[in-house]
Amino acid sequence: MKIKLLSLLCALLLLVGALPAASALDGEALRSANTLAALNLVDSAGAAVDYNQNAPASRADAVLLLVRLAGAEKAAKAAGGSTVFRDVPTSYAPYVAYAVRQGWVCGVSAVEFAPSRAITANAWCAMLLRMLGYRESAGDFTVPDAAAFAQHIGLVSRRYDGALTRGDVFEMMREALTFPYQNGSGTVIERLVESGTCTYATASALGLLDAELTVREAADRCTAAVFCLDLFEKQQQIDRKEPAANASGFLISSDGVAVTNYHSLEDGVYALATFSTGESYPVESVLYYDTEIDIAVVRLAKTSITGKEVSAFSYLELAGTEDVRPGDTVYAIGNPLGLGLAVSSGVVSSTNREVDRYALPCVMNTADISQGSSGGALLNVYGQVIAVTSGAYTYGNSMYLAVPVDPVMSADLTSHSWTLKEVKQMEAAKGD
Repeated sequence: MKIKLLSLLCALLLLVGALPAASALDGEALRSANTLAALNLVDSAGAAVDYNQNAPASRADAVLLLVRLAGAEKAAKAAGGSTVFRDVPTSYAPYVAYAVRQGWVCGVSAVEFAPSRAITANAWCAMLLRMLGYRESAGDFTVPDAAAFAQHIGLVSRRYDGALTRGDVFEMMREALTFPYQNGSGTVIERLVESGTCTYATASALGLLDAELTVREAADRCTAAVFCLDLFEKQQQIDRKEPAANASGFLISSDGVAVTNYHSLEDGVYALATFSTGESYPVESVLYYDTEIDIAVVRLAKTSITGKEVSAFSYLELAGTEDVRPGDTVYAIGNPLGLGLAVSSGVVSSTNREVDRYALPCVMNTADISQGSSGGALLNVYGQVIAVTSGAYTYGNSMYLAVPVDPVMSADLTSHSWTLKEVKQMEAAKGD
């Protein structure tokens, strides 16, 4: 009897975005503070008082922590100097002065810094982004939208809003440690090691220099680049905001190039990519597709359906399947059952499973997937994409299929582009 295939999407019932906003997670703030203390970024003496993690984070404390996170505390102290702000305590003056010179912070007026005022999520994220090389003047972000942009690019893994506690700041600093500077000069933790703020041995022992990611780290670092895909086949569906199908996709460039399954877009005239931030961006064009291998490469618009423009997207690196072996650990991120982004883990069962439906051998693996997130990312332990999650055997346990992403790595994505309507018309013409 011929084995039937059921198109599926990858998943775990761990919905991204279900986390509480604007408050430190239980136990997470303390773990983050302990990590930061080991790196000399937070006063280890604070352990006796739980680092005051539930206290409001002040603007002065935020600047001090920012300068330390940049590995610049020694430079700030050496430079010294006073500030134009008359309300900054002497103990904080070198840090505020240094951060102002770097263009990371500004006052609430020409002569006031408001050091004791609680730091807001947008203000703190704006500081972090500037430290990393992003600039409002370049159109990268705006202060009123800084927290949302930070989540959008994967600098933070969850939504923060309003005034922050010290615990919130600790969590956000911990996540920033493995984030790269915009100019490609390495990650924050690598800069801290280079500056002598912490030792390589300490950073390595904490797993911050380890290229291999745990499933949680993969979820934190990679989810921002994955989206839920809503497909519309008729204008009436668009008007009613009722998609005909749900699927998944993932970005492979900062300018909005993304990958999904061809069948996730088949017969569609309009599609929306919705990220963990809640922002939705239309599929602007199709750059490449192959019905036989069930892969499509699309470009997303940089303007959301609400009119919000974005300067860059978070994206995933492509690795392909050349070095994949049975037994390798893999992570899947997608939109199972249309419930929202979720992650699962498993191992590679086979790297060359022949399936009638696909022109290329599939990667069979045990990372749980479910109907609704075809087009999601199958990652290796380094957070790189090896395949596109596509289906499963109808009968069998943990026999999930993913199409190798290798063809995308060699595809010409510059010579042609089509709208979804044009692709639908071209494929319909083939059947005539």
